[in-house]
Amino acid sequence: MKRTYFLSLLYIIAASVMLQSCIEDGFSSSASDQPEFSVDTLQMGQIFTEDPSTTHRFVVYNRADKGIAISKISLSGANAPLFRLNVDGFSGREFDNVEIRANDSIFVFVEATLPANGRNVPVEVTAGLDFLTNGVTRTVTLSAQGRDVERLRAVTVTDAMTLTADKPWQVFDSLVVAPGAVLDIRPGAELLFHDGASLIVRGTLRSVGEPGHEITMAGDRTGNVVADISFDVMSRQWQGVFFTSTSHDNVLTHTCVRNTWQGVTINGTDVPAADRPDLTMVNSRLRNAAYCTLEALHADVRAYGCEFAEAGQSAVHIQGGSATLQQCTLSNYYLFAAISGPLLSMAHFNEASADETGLPFAHIEVANSILYGLGDDLPRVKLDGTDITLRRCMLKSEGSDDANFIDCLWKSAPLFYTEREEYLFDYRLKEGSPAIGAGYASLNAPECATDAYGNARGNEPDLGAYVYTPAAEPSK
Repeated sequence: MKRTYFLSLLYIIAASVMLQSCIEDGFSSSASDQPEFSVDTLQMGQIFTEDPSTTHRFVVYNRADKGIAISKISLSGANAPLFRLNVDGFSGREFDNVEIRANDSIFVFVEATLPANGRNVPVEVTAGLDFLTNGVTRTVTLSAQGRDVERLRAVTVTDAMTLTADKPWQVFDSLVVAPGAVLDIRPGAELLFHDGASLIVRGTLRSVGEPGHEITMAGDRTGNVVADISFDVMSRQWQGVFFTSTSHDNVLTHTCVRNTWQGVTINGTDVPAADRPDLTMVNSRLRNAAYCTLEALHADVRAYGCEFAEAGQSAVHIQGGSATLQQCTLSNYYLFAAISGPLLSMAHFNEASADETGLPFAHIEVANSILYGLGDDLPRVKLDGTDITLRRCMLKSEGSDDANFIDCLWKSAPLFYTEREEYLFDYRLKEGSPAIGAGYASLNAPECATDAYGNARGNEPDLGAYVYTPAAEPSK
């Protein structure tokens, strides 16, 4: 009798629990119980027309104490066919009876392919994504900027070619400048390289931008990787720029090269000449390379007012040849791996560092420049007897002047705007920087007269690539 009573009691308790569970898992039919969204408008950023976009997402929340059943999720508006959906793991364009349990959520993923618009500026394209729940419709707006591009697929320049700023140029595979050919890139032009693509120069490259009309060579990914991290700061998106030994008289002025595996690599010319440097760079930026932003191998390279920043190894590597760096900033706050080299690394500059080429040792002159960032600024080797000179440079290292280091500012912080944790990489100077007015104009070539923003350096130039301006606003 007692056992029968006990079993009956267990049955009643279990039934109560099950009934309570069913009540808790019931679905609300109240119009006041509606889904909430992580965004009102899903901003998908700039999309190249006729190319599939990257995938964007948002979250749909049920804040109610009961489940809700969304009767229908569907695209609306004239542009609805341009967008594609995945709701809670299922792909389609329309979904019925999508359930969200109490205090739970689901993901919605969105992609788009936009048609060419025939314009030289981005064109906004929007559609609605409607959620019908308990007789009430709520809408999330989908917004994308469609931009027409000119596509270059495995193109070889055999004579002369000019790339203008009318539309971006999307490069697939490789863009090759043949020996004797010339590629001219005009102010404001954008060359956007697809995964694995490269620019190979066997002839001559003239990339000549202007203040306010910088030429861009970057990866073709747009928008953010996650949250607030832009693809602009990501390396390894394309191979880089390669100058072969047949290339000469190359110029990068007001040009930004970023998002690469190997940055800019230049091999010395077959017939070097003092009045024909292999590469001249003025007021340009090389940044975000998995290897080095600049690697010069037995080449004649001259850089004036340039920024070399964010590299997995060294910002600049010089092996033999001749290198002149004036009013440059070398810094490294690379995000994606431990930095494995000093800011300025050098090889083939004495017997101990010689390679097997038998070519002359490196001649390196650095003046009015800043070397400061994570890791070492220079190799931990003695430079006695080498043809390497740093004049009036700001260094992170603790040291003293000698025949190789002349009137330098040792163990000094330049006070950049850069904040790595905020993904802000701005190498202009803050107020109070010891680099302000610390340079010597007598060390500069005429190419150093102004910085990338068009600011005059004057008779008491600031150290580094950028002239201090009190009104400067930090930018990524």
